[in-house]
Amino acid sequence: MEILKPYFNKTGIEAGCDEAGRGCLAGPVVAAAVILPKNFDASLVNDSKQLTAKERDEAAIIIKKGAIAYAVAVIDHITIDKINILKASILAMHHAVDQLKRKPKLLLIDGNRFYKYPGIPHQCIVDGDAIYASIAAASILAKTYRDAIMDELHEEYPLYLWNKNKGYATPEHKKAINDYGITNYHRRSYKPVWENIQMTLDLE
Repeated sequence: MEILKPYFNKTGIEAGCDEAGRGCLAGPVVAAAVILPKNFDASLVNDSKQLTAKERDEAAIIIKKGAIAYAVAVIDHITIDKINILKASILAMHHAVDQLKRKPKLLLIDGNRFYKYPGIPHQCIVDGDAIYASIAAASILAKTYRDAIMDELHEEYPLYLWNKNKGYATPEHKKAINDYGITNYHRRSYKPVWENIQMTLDLE
């Protein structure tokens, strides 16, 4: 595994920001902001998508112990439907930065879209979670936090297998929607969900 870059600029405190759950049909979007020390050992940190669930859990512990500051924020599915997923993802990142105990001098944002955070410049970096340690750390904290939420929601709605698919549009998840309908946690603005709603209305 390639060691990630420890910083964008040599001077100044940087916070990496990333989200998890953007493409899901159900549940919230979760974002994290992480400030790592320049000498942080990132050998076990990588883009969360490249790690197993066990590796992510182990890395999350290391990140929380070694970070200068970190925070996680959640935007629920209702807000996602109201303002759209892009705005909800960025809002979650803003809320995560709001909670940091140290104010960073720069925000490193995974992806190519972001709304300016008051008083702090930002740098958007496509695939930043595979390049910079702080963004990768944020991706890991966001992913592990969101997975835990979906595991809890699975207990309420086990037929949708959210403990495995975490709300993503897997064939099994879409089949469950077709077979059993939608739940209180589905995002009604997403195509497979609103198609099911429309089909149900047509049958009435």
